Amino acid sequence: MLKILLPTDFSDNAYHALRYAVYLFEKEECTFYILNAFQTGASNLESKRNKARNTRLFQINKEGSEKKLKDVLTTVKLENDNPKHVFKTLCIADSLVNAIGQSVLDLNIYYIFMGTKGASGLKSVFLGSNTVKIISKIDFCPIVAVPADYSFDIPDEILFATGFEHVYDKYELHPMLVLSKLWDSKIRVLHLIDKEKKVMHQETAKKVIAKRLNQVPYEIVEIDKKDKVSKEIVKLVEQNEDIGMVAMIDYWHSFMQKLTREQVVKNVAFRIKVPFLVMHLLE
Repeated sequence: MLKILLPTDFSDNAYHALRYAVYLFEKEECTFYILNAFQTGASNLESKRNKARNTRLFQINKEGSEKKLKDVLTTVKLENDNPKHVFKTLCIADSLVNAIGQSVLDLNIYYIFMGTKGASGLKSVFLGSNTVKIISKIDFCPIVAVPADYSFDIPDEILFATGFEHVYDKYELHPMLVLSKLWDSKIRVLHLIDKEKKVMHQETAKKVIAKRLNQVPYEIVEIDKKDKVSKEIVKLVEQNEDIGMVAMIDYWHSFMQKLTREQVVKNVAFRIKVPFLVMHLLE
């Protein structure tokens, strides 16, 4: 049974991500954990946290969180009668990063689904500050960022963007393979060829990935890089409506880092109108 974590701040965007996860795993046995993290004060010192638990403010915040979680759970159960799905709530007094990290470890979570929203009221920002923080800090669990305006659809294709800098092990690609097998989605491996930069092991990585994907439909597409990597990805997604998800592996010297240098969060990712799967290299 897959265990999926659904952090919520009780916004429409968070609930949208929840509904998408339920939709995507319709045919699978899953336990969905709906998590709300709250903090009474700014300090993370253990002694002050423990002291804060005895305050009236702490009790008010805790009770408020529990009530809203109960309301979400009631709504979810009214909308979903899938016998394969179990829903549970988690009310945790801690920072969002700590609450998610500990829950992933304690509950053996396999995916985190988060809604995306603008920061500081700017609609042009795709990944909200919380989602960005989780992607950068939680590097031991796959994360799916779901755009607020994404209309649910079966992902006919998953676009996996890579620079072939790394020879992937099968377990590193497993989160994407699981999603591919849910709906028999084709994996389109995108390699943007930069003639000025030749990466070590590139040809080996290309051959190995073909073996890693041999259990699912896949295609390796190589295109000469004519623009910024991020713009090429956005263009390909816009031109192909079959692409229902973009996937990348994030590690320190990777393709993802190049995207970050192009300010993917503010200038690019918000334009990708499909869910964004971030996997991690387990070193």
